[in-house]
Amino acid sequence: MDTPSRLRSAPPRSHAPSRRLAWLDNLRLALTVLVVVHHAAQSYGPADRWYVEGQPRTGALATLSAVDGAFFMSLFFFVSAVFVPGSYGRRGARRFLTGRLLRLGVPLLVGALTIVPGLMYAYYVHYRGYPPISFPRYFTDVYLGLGDKPADWSGPSWPDLQFGHLWFIQNLLAYSVLYVLCCQAARLVRSRGGRTLPVPGHRALLVLTAAIAAATFLVRLRYPLDTWVPVLDFLQVEPARLPQYAAFFALGVLAHGHDWLERFDARTGWVWLTGGLAGVALLFAIGVNADCFGPGGFDWPSALWAAYESALCVALCIGLLTLFREAVTRCSRLSAELAADSYAVYIIHLPLVVTLQYYLAGRGLSAAGAWATVCALTVPTAFFAAAGLRRLPGFRRVL
Repeated sequence: MDTPSRLRSAPPRSHAPSRRLAWLDNLRLALTVLVVVHHAAQSYGPADRWYVEGQPRTGALATLSAVDGAFFMSLFFFVSAVFVPGSYGRRGARRFLTGRLLRLGVPLLVGALTIVPGLMYAYYVHYRGYPPISFPRYFTDVYLGLGDKPADWSGPSWPDLQFGHLWFIQNLLAYSVLYVLCCQAARLVRSRGGRTLPVPGHRALLVLTAAIAAATFLVRLRYPLDTWVPVLDFLQVEPARLPQYAAFFALGVLAHGHDWLERFDARTGWVWLTGGLAGVALLFAIGVNADCFGPGGFDWPSALWAAYESALCVALCIGLLTLFREAVTRCSRLSAELAADSYAVYIIHLPLVVTLQYYLAGRGLSAAGAWATVCALTVPTAFFAAAGLRRLPGFRRVL
């Protein structure tokens, strides 16, 4: 697939295989399950702000959260970006953007008006300490901000309107629009084609790691981890991880255009996977997570964590791509159905997770026991619900 720098007057034609790779679907399915597992751990491990507070905690789940955060959304951006150039090439700019608005914009809008305000209302009622109000009043006065802002507002922002876990869909839509703009700009300047980029080896991956680490450290001087900022008063962005996300979206586009998914040397991938798993094992062995290094700043712990996290990001992303390409290639009717349902699972799973966390609160379970229970019940329920939703009239086009 031609990259933006190689576009001419018409949408590019793909020279990469057009078939959908089963192993990529298997990887996307595994990442979706990991998202559910990650959110199930949020009440019982890290000190992050979450919808259910005051639960027993364990350091192992805090470490798990840090490991997940280091790589899994970056890999999601990569996998999503791999399919962007092909879709653009088949449809052209207008139909591509229409499809993106339908598949990404509609769930984002519906979720921001239904799923997220329900979660935020539960948090408001249980933990904010304000006089109880009805959900309709909360939705209009507090969530949409049509009422007066309380003098003792506890934040973190006013109004309560946000996109919650749907930030990924929102950012993916923004990246897709940016990709189209780049393609159109290349078309206007009639950019000539260039040579096919070589497959990244160890040296290129080390340079990539160093670049991401440096950018991450610099960004976190101003924007610590778990700090979200509105861009253009709409786009919900965590700048502390933006270098990783943007880099891996761009790499996904390049991987499609230069056929890296097929040409990448498996031996290189196995080395990086081994290093990534060793890095994960070390974190669990010494009980270290991001909180141990502070949120960010001009000091050596912040620099060390930015470097370590960036190395984990690159190593685990490259390693898991290799692992699934080489070893997780089988495609059954069940795995294909589950992969097709994974997008809907991402959208609807969080209310199920939070509902179970509320239900298990105060029932005497350990942090690990509560987390395992939430995982065991939420994962199959979310997939069953997603499969049902996708069979409703009109839903399959969006989900």
